[in-house]
Amino acid sequence: MASCKRGEKRRKDRSASKMEETEDSTEKKGRTRQQKKYIGAHVSIAGGIWKAVEASVEMGGHSFGLFLGSQRSWQRPALDQTAAAKFQQACTQHGFNPTHILPHGSYLMNCGSPKEDVLSKSQAMLVDELSRCSVLGLTLFNFHPGASIDSSKEQCIERIAEAINHAHQQIPAVCTVLENMSGQGTTVGGQFSELKSIIDRVRDKTRVGVCLDTCHAFAAGYDISAAGGVKAVLDEFDQVVGLHYLRAVHLNDSKGKLGCHLDRHEDIGRGQIGISAFRNIVNDPRLDNIPLILETPGRPGFEYDDQIKLLYSLCED
Repeated sequence: MASCKRGEKRRKDRSASKMEETEDSTEKKGRTRQQKKYIGAHVSIAGGIWKAVEASVEMGGHSFGLFLGSQRSWQRPALDQTAAAKFQQACTQHGFNPTHILPHGSYLMNCGSPKEDVLSKSQAMLVDELSRCSVLGLTLFNFHPGASIDSSKEQCIERIAEAINHAHQQIPAVCTVLENMSGQGTTVGGQFSELKSIIDRVRDKTRVGVCLDTCHAFAAGYDISAAGGVKAVLDEFDQVVGLHYLRAVHLNDSKGKLGCHLDRHEDIGRGQIGISAFRNIVNDPRLDNIPLILETPGRPGFEYDDQIKLLYSLCED
């Protein structure tokens, strides 16, 4: 994922009238009731976690993703209660429903690791992340399943499921959302069947789901770029995993070609997937009412606000 600070200066330069427009009551109602597609982006928490809400509003988002702490350390300070209250207040003020906010797990975490120290720290971090969600009033938590390293995929899948079950026992209510992977290296989750194998081992099925990353799926060999490809891939997901487990989508074009197994995100319509697939995504009713979140590079001149606007322009209703 590219830095979520992109476009910060550009957003700061916007006029006060733009902010007033986004805070209009009809817009706030649209975030919770009138929308069908909840498109947004992964945003920064720099300056305070509540700033993520403000950043999403400024770029015209109706959903957003965020990290819940530093990505550089296993040990993080406890979430400040005042900051958590300001976050919840901002969500209420701007009409963001918790079901349209998708926190993203630390990349340090590998709940499938055969290394005892890494596994232990990953299990503890998963509990900590769910605890932070609970304090913030959030209901979803997305993370990369893990990598088998020098063990079998079956053993890796067992460890991931055990970590989820353990975290569920410690923290109530929050749903753990597995992200599909590109199939790079020894990562687990590149195939829908692997995600299903993890879900099968989770005791509370109401608290597990999937976030479908378009770049990862394409890189793993699921051709959403072909004519009818989006429908075909969603049909396959439904047959293998079940669409009732689909809780979110990461909207990313791919620098790499179909089946390349490279996790290389590209801006919408500027990669190998192409704009037609994203038009089909934002018009598929099976993806209504879930967060659709950009994690693209967001280069100058085509930043998150531009890409959100483009995606909404493709919606036919």
